[in-house]
Order: sequence, then C-alpha cells, then structure tokens
Amino acid sequence: MHHHQDTTGIGYRMLVALRAFVDGARTDDRGDVPGWVMITLMSALLVAGLLAIAGPALTDLFNQAISQVSTN
Repeated sequence: MHHHQDTTGIGYRMLVALRAFVDGARTDDRGDVPGWVMITLMSALLVAGLLAIAGPALTDLFNQAISQVSTN
C-alpha cells in the first residue's frame, strides 16, 4: 500500500502557511530583543553621563533651595 501526500489540499496549504507564520514570528522576536537591550543600555549610559556632569550643580541648587526655605 503506497501512501500519497496531497500537496494541493487546503489542509496542507494551511499547515505550510502556519509554519511560515510561526517561523517568521520567532525570527522577529529574536531580532527585537537585542534592539531593546541596546536602547536600554544607551539610555542608562546617557542618564549616568548627565548625572556625572550635572550632579554637583544640581546638588548645590537643591541645597540652596532648602536653605532658603528653612530660613524664611
């Protein structure tokens, strides 16, 4: 008894389409994760750099504002 696979049936075409969709989704997810990681790291480095440069000035400004409020 020889089994013959019908590659023209709607079930077969649906399975092929589903597999292509799943494979595409898996590839997209893998591609997006490094992008989000890079954006997060770049944002953290930018904030750290700004704080390193402006931190002392912001601290002085805060201390002056507190001293003015507490003396009035």
